[in-house]
Amino acid sequence: METKVLIGVDPHKATNALAVLDEHGELLGRTEFPADRKGLEALERWAANFPRRKWAVEGANGLGRTLAHRLASAGENVVDVPPKLSARVRVLSIGHGRKNDELDATFAALAAWRNGRLARVRPDDGIDAIRLLSERREDLVCERTRVLNRLHGLLRDLLPGGVPGMLSANRAARILRRIRPRRNSRSAAEAVRRQLASDLLRDVRNLNKRISELDVRIREEVDGSSTSLTEVFGVGPILAAKIIGLVGDVSRFPSKGHFASYAGVAPVEVSSGEVT
Repeated sequence: METKVLIGVDPHKATNALAVLDEHGELLGRTEFPADRKGLEALERWAANFPRRKWAVEGANGLGRTLAHRLASAGENVVDVPPKLSARVRVLSIGHGRKNDELDATFAALAAWRNGRLARVRPDDGIDAIRLLSERREDLVCERTRVLNRLHGLLRDLLPGGVPGMLSANRAARILRRIRPRRNSRSAAEAVRRQLASDLLRDVRNLNKRISELDVRIREEVDGSSTSLTEVFGVGPILAAKIIGLVGDVSRFPSKGHFASYAGVAPVEVSSGEVT
């Protein structure tokens, strides 16, 4: 019978470093492949030398996402190794936390070998779609805020006293309609400011339209996901999409306590003398 192996992966932008452990945790070897298409294909051919294999990818939702989900979609058994966990193994193994590309894949494999309750990577196109749409919406909202801030600055220069309070596209349009460049030495600059403000207003309206379109798509995806999050008071489709995108498949957590620990809301009591 072939030896069952655990393949640890330390992913980078340009390369994927791998280390192979046997079922007793002994290192069998290390290698590295480019992170491009040809490199991934070569990695899969190399892995075929170990028919009974399991993968441990550090940061499977970060730099390791492409490889981890490619492997999982091909039916491979892949677990996600949190970077903090492999860093802890690194410190315990060599006495410091300095990274070493040659060894990091080994530490990821050792972390998985010692911990049998790591989250398994499960390809879920629905969750990925929700995450991508949510992230795109967040980018557009940030861009709209930046444009509105710039528009606010131009209106401050055009309107004595500036524009107090929140600024929206409709409010900016009403203000711009009332502003006419003065006929003096500064009229050319004021005309340019007004033109730029009109351009920015057009950008804001375009962003509003794109965000509204994304809202519709996100609502459809969330409704189709069968999540119960929207039944929670105060949680709408947009917030639900963000939670789903961050958490992924919630069934991977054995209990509420495990999820609370993952979310960082499971406080541990720390005492010193009579102070808790």
